[in-house]
Amino acid sequence: MKKKIDLTDPKALRALKAGDGCLLSGVVYTARDAAHKKIFAMLDKGEDLPFDIKDFNVYYAGPSDCPPGRVIGSIGPTTSARMDAFTPRLIALGQRVMIGKGERSEEVRKACGKYGAVYFCATGGCGALLSASVVSAEVVAFPELGCESVKRLVIKDFPAVVGIDADGNTIFR
Repeated sequence: MKKKIDLTDPKALRALKAGDGCLLSGVVYTARDAAHKKIFAMLDKGEDLPFDIKDFNVYYAGPSDCPPGRVIGSIGPTTSARMDAFTPRLIALGQRVMIGKGERSEEVRKACGKYGAVYFCATGGCGALLSASVVSAEVVAFPELGCESVKRLVIKDFPAVVGIDADGNTIFR
């Protein structure tokens, strides 16, 4: 049975255990490699980000072009490990949810346990199916990056599995 999770409910996120199947609803922001590099450059310069990192929910995805009549194109997860160098710092700054695919580093696992962040795994190869859970989408930062721009998505009943819970337990052991 999948648990319906409101991403704005910290108690619900905290109660999840590694391996729980979930249907996620709320706001997430897409960000992949190029966006993370720009985010870090801004943080290193002391610049304000174009979104609030506190309680930030990120989906490691770069959607394809949007077909007519749809909210968004195919939006499958990218390999999360590519963001592992950035993630512990972002978690320490308030990022609470990550969605992607694949195993994470020990540093990310420890940061999740220390700060209560949760990593969800979405199924790779199902981007067209996952796009049906996106209610709205808008570019909010770095439009020059095209599909890798940061987009604000509202999702409803997005299917995922808890890969690392808020206590740092993981399905990858």
